[in-house]
Amino acid sequence: MNATEKANSIEVATKIAAIASLFKHQFPIAKADLSPWADDSCTRELVDPDSIDISFNFPGVNKNITSRSVLLQIRFYEGKLIGIESSGFGYQGKQWSLSTVENWEFVGDFPPNEVFANKLRRVYRDIFELFQAN
Repeated sequence: MNATEKANSIEVATKIAAIASLFKHQFPIAKADLSPWADDSCTRELVDPDSIDISFNFPGVNKNITSRSVLLQIRFYEGKLIGIESSGFGYQGKQWSLSTVENWEFVGDFPPNEVFANKLRRVYRDIFELFQAN
């Protein structure tokens, strides 16, 4: 579900802002989009109401960042963070995906380079710490 729709309390809104800050700390040029999903009936059927979804877009061309956009789906079950699903997208469409539910490995035809991958994993570890601090 779009992060903007999940920000229904000060606590959740603060954590969403912290997620954006954690991502931007590792990737300063990234622009956060708190409403990555279109508001139409087809999309609403596919959206997980128990997730916080945020995309980060990378402007311009950068040889170190092959994805133009990264979608994070931070998944919860009964209020507890259970994992993060993410996908990287470029001009050709979906390039890779990563799940923290499984083995934290990138799957896809165009995985990110090791520097980008390690920074992304750092962000995910920080997100887990953020939600375990309750």
